[in-house]
Amino acid sequence: MLRGTALAAAAMAGGPFQGFTAWAQPQERRGRPIGYGALGPVADLRDGQVRLSLPEGFQYRSFDVTGGTLGDGTTIPGRHDGMAAFRVRGGRTLLVRNHEVNGPVGAIGDPGTAYDPAAGGGTTTIEVDRFGNVASSAVSLNGSQMNCSGGAMPWGSWLSCEETVNGPDVGNDFTGQDNSQLQQKHGYVFDVPAQLPADPTEANEPIRSAGRFAHESAVWDPGTRALYMTEDNFAFPSGFYRYLPPTNPMRAGRLVDGGRLQMLAVVGQPNVDLAGEGGPAPAVGSTFDVEWVDIPDPDPTFAPGTTNDEAIQAVGQQGRDAGAAIFSRLEGAATRGGTVWFTSTQGGATPPGAGDPSGFGGGRGQVWAYHAPTATLRLVYESPSTDVLDFPDNIATSRSNTLVLCEDGNDGNFLRGLTRDGRIFDFARNDIAGRTDDEFAGATFGPDWKTLYVNIQARSGLTFAIWGPWQRGGF
Repeated sequence: MLRGTALAAAAMAGGPFQGFTAWAQPQERRGRPIGYGALGPVADLRDGQVRLSLPEGFQYRSFDVTGGTLGDGTTIPGRHDGMAAFRVRGGRTLLVRNHEVNGPVGAIGDPGTAYDPAAGGGTTTIEVDRFGNVASSAVSLNGSQMNCSGGAMPWGSWLSCEETVNGPDVGNDFTGQDNSQLQQKHGYVFDVPAQLPADPTEANEPIRSAGRFAHESAVWDPGTRALYMTEDNFAFPSGFYRYLPPTNPMRAGRLVDGGRLQMLAVVGQPNVDLAGEGGPAPAVGSTFDVEWVDIPDPDPTFAPGTTNDEAIQAVGQQGRDAGAAIFSRLEGAATRGGTVWFTSTQGGATPPGAGDPSGFGGGRGQVWAYHAPTATLRLVYESPSTDVLDFPDNIATSRSNTLVLCEDGNDGNFLRGLTRDGRIFDFARNDIAGRTDDEFAGATFGPDWKTLYVNIQARSGLTFAIWGPWQRGGF
C-alpha cells in the first residue's frame, strides 16, 4: 500500500532507508561539502592523455585496454562492464570483470573450457595494486554471452549475469546475430570464483533455476538468504527478482542450482506500474509493502519459431500473470545492512526538454531501495533533468554508504554520488576524445576504500583506478 510521499519520507528519516529524501542539488553537511568541487581535466598516468575530468587532488591510471594481452596470453576483449573487487595478498586487489560481448564470435581463451564455444562473452580476472599497476590476469569464464553486470558474493565469488536469452531455440535478436550458430541456451547467472590462477571450468555451469531472462545485477542478502536480481528488458517491462537456493551458499561455497525463483509484487496493487510508462510515476518517498510471487518455469526452452521478443518476456510474463510489479530497465544493484538499492534506468517522469528515448520508459532514471527485513520498497530518488542524472546504470556503495552511480546517457556521461539523504553530486566526467558518450560501468571500491575502479563499456574498453582525498566529500 502506498503510505505517502513527503510526510512518509520525513517520518522514516531514522528508519530502514536512512532518511533518503529528494534533493537535486549538492548541499552542505556537517560543515563540509557533499561533493568534491569543480571537475577539471586530469592526465592519465599511463600515457599523459586526458581521459577523465575529476575534482582537484584526484589522480588515475587506465589499464587493460581492449586489444592488449592478459597474463595468460589471451587478447583482452571489449565491452568491459560489471566488476567487483576482492582482497588478496600483499595489499593488492583482485578484480573480476565482465565483458558484454554479443554474437557467435567464438569463445575468448581456450574453447575447451567454454560453456558455449561459439559465444564471445565472459569474465577476466586481474590482480592489481591501488594505482592501476597489473600484476597478473587471465580469463575466468568463457563461452557466455552479453555478460552485463552481476555482484560480489561473500563466499568469494563474482556472479556474472547474461543480459540476453539468445540460443539455438530463439530467433535472432535486434542486432541480427545468427542464433542458430550458438550451441547452448543463454540468459543465466554464473558463479565465478575470485581467484588466480583462474580455471574457467569451475565457472561454466549456469544456475538455471535462477532464471533465463535478461539478467543485469545480483546481490546477496544473508538475513533472508536470498539472491536479489534485476532485469534489463530494453523494449518491454522489467522485474525485480529473488532466488532462494536449496543450500546456503556460505556453507556450500558457491551458488547451488535447483532453488526457487520469485518476482516482486506490491501488496494490494497487482501489476502496479512503478516506471511511469502507462501513467504518472510514483512520487519520491512513496513506500510500498511487497510480496513475492513464484515463477513456475524459470528455465524455458522455446518451440521452433519463437521470436527473440517473445522469449525475452517469457519468464517475466509468468510473474506479471501472478501480479508482479512493472519497472523500466532495472540495472545496477548494491546492498548493505539488509537494504538493496537498484536503479531503474529509464524510470520516472520524462523531464522537461529531455525528449522521448527509445525503449520502455520515458524517464531519466529512478533509484529504488528494498528493505529485506521488512519487505518494504521505497522510491528514494528520481532524475529531475538530464543535467543532474541521465540514465543511471551500474551502482556501488562507498565507505560512507553514499552510492556511486554510473551513467549510460547519450549526451556525455558522468560518475555521480547520491548521499543517504538523497543529495546528488558530480564526481567524474568521461573526457575521452570523440567518445564522451561511452558509458561508465562496473564501479567498485577496493577492499581498503582507497581506490575506485571503474570501466568504460565500449567496443574498445578500458579500466581506471582512481584515488585521492576521499575524506573531503561524500564518498
